[in-house]
Amino acid sequence: MDQKSNQLAHYLRSKGIEAESLVGICIDRSLEMMIGILGILKSGGAYVPIDPKYPTARINYIIDDAVIDFVLSSSDAIEALQHKEKLEIVLLDSDWGIIAKASSSGLAKTVAPENLAYVIYTSGSTGNPKGVMNQHSGIVNRLLWAQQEYDLQPGKDVVLQKTTFCFDVSVWELIWPVLTGVKLVFAHPEGHKDGNYLKNIINDQRITTMHFVPSMLWVFLQEVETGDCSSLRQVLCSGEALLPDHVNLFKEKF
Repeated sequence: MDQKSNQLAHYLRSKGIEAESLVGICIDRSLEMMIGILGILKSGGAYVPIDPKYPTARINYIIDDAVIDFVLSSSDAIEALQHKEKLEIVLLDSDWGIIAKASSSGLAKTVAPENLAYVIYTSGSTGNPKGVMNQHSGIVNRLLWAQQEYDLQPGKDVVLQKTTFCFDVSVWELIWPVLTGVKLVFAHPEGHKDGNYLKNIINDQRITTMHFVPSMLWVFLQEVETGDCSSLRQVLCSGEALLPDHVNLFKEKF
C-alpha cells in the first residue's frame, strides 16, 4: 500500500498536482480508495471525496464548486462521472499499468502543516452543501490526541471502517490505524446501516474499536444480546446528541 500510494503520488506530481491542489476521488470503499487518499496526500494535494451513489446534481455541484478538473475513480464508479465534460479521470484499477511506471520511492516533503489535506462537503440540510476545509496540522493534532487518549496497539486492536469517506469521521477511521500500525477492516458499502451485519463482522474480525452515530448505536444495540461482540474495547460516538438511554442500554448489553 505504501509503495502503490508512492507511485500514485509521483504520478499525480507529474500531472501538476501540488500543495493546495484539489483532487476529486469518486470510488467505493476499497483498497483502491485507501491508496487514492494516501497518494493524494503524499503528492501534496487535498482530496475531495465524492460518493458515486450521490445524485448527479450533487456530484456536479461539488465538482463545479470546488473547481475540480482531475478525479481518481474506478471502473465500477466511473458511470457517476460520465455526464461531466472536461474532466480528467484516472481509474485506480484499469489505469494502474500507467501509474505503476512511476517511482515507488518516498517523496520529498510536499506540504506544510497549514496546507489543505481535504475538503469534505456538508449534507446541505440548510441550503447548498459547503466544502469544509481541513489542514494537515488539524488531522495530525486530532490523531495524536486520539492515540494518546485511546492507545491503539498493533497486534491487539482492530478498527472497523464503516463511515462513508464523505463524512469526516472516516478520516480517523482510515488514517489512525495506518498511523499506529493496527489492523483495519472495511465494512461492505451500506453495511453500516445493518445492525445484524455489523454484529457479525465485529464477531468474525474481532473488532476492538469503532464509531457510531448515537441513532445507529441504538439500532445496533437492539440486534445484540449480552455477551455478543465480546472483542469490542471502545466505541466512539459523535454527530448527534448521545442520550442517557443510549448509554444505559450500552452498559446493559456490554
